[in-house]
Amino acid sequence: MSHPMQAAATADVFAGRKRTDRWMFALTGACTVVSVAVLGFILLYIAVRGISSVNLAFLTRLPRPVGETGGGIANGIVGSLEIVTMAALLGVPIGVLGGLYLAEWGDSRTAFVIRYCADVLNGVPSIVMGVFAYALVVLPLKHFSALSGSVALAVIMIPLVLRTTEEFVRLVPGSIREAGLALGLPQWKVILRIVLPTASRGIITGVLLSVSRIAGETGPLIFTAFGNRYWGHGILEPMAALPLMIFTYAISPYDDWHRQAWAAAFILMLVVLGGNIGAQLLMRGNQGGRT
Repeated sequence: MSHPMQAAATADVFAGRKRTDRWMFALTGACTVVSVAVLGFILLYIAVRGISSVNLAFLTRLPRPVGETGGGIANGIVGSLEIVTMAALLGVPIGVLGGLYLAEWGDSRTAFVIRYCADVLNGVPSIVMGVFAYALVVLPLKHFSALSGSVALAVIMIPLVLRTTEEFVRLVPGSIREAGLALGLPQWKVILRIVLPTASRGIITGVLLSVSRIAGETGPLIFTAFGNRYWGHGILEPMAALPLMIFTYAISPYDDWHRQAWAAAFILMLVVLGGNIGAQLLMRGNQGGRT
């Protein structure tokens, strides 16, 4: 084949690759637009259906008796905050410490088993976690409780926090560790004072993602916290939660409860978004203070 023919064939191949590249770019862009549009539609639909029913009384009052209109979700808001906070207190330390172990000493067979178990737990349906917490906490105590709900949600959090912590700690350059060791610091101080602060932004992001996930979980709470139409009287008693109230109101035959379900869903959406935005602003403020 002569040189001109080779150049023409090469140009045809190159042009074909460019066309394929443009088509794939257009396809991925279209899929991105569709994904964002679906998310935006869901958020907008919830806002339109729920915002009209949100007012001060709805946020500060207890639910009315069955069949009566009005009432609020104050106990559900407080209950969700308590249950999620307890779950974070249980799950985050275990997940972060486990992720540190996998990142720093993760070449053993034990670490491989831990990673495998964490990946399996990430794929287990959340309602199975509720059944697990029911057998672990509810049956021995012989009653439902907020504590059992927090245990179920903490089990969901642990593998998420563990794997994200491991990945972000591994991203810390080895030269930073070597610099700390060269200064005479023991390894545990290098990890706590240098590695963890360096990876803190990513770790907090993983924690926020896990909190966002468990904040809307309903299945585990049906088997554990169970719900309560009054104020909670302690972590060893049944407790209301926003996801439980949304579920109960949505399947009820009352139109007023359907209206309140949409409003509660809107509030839950705002809580999750507000928590993420607030944490991001807090992290930026801390970084500005250090500089």
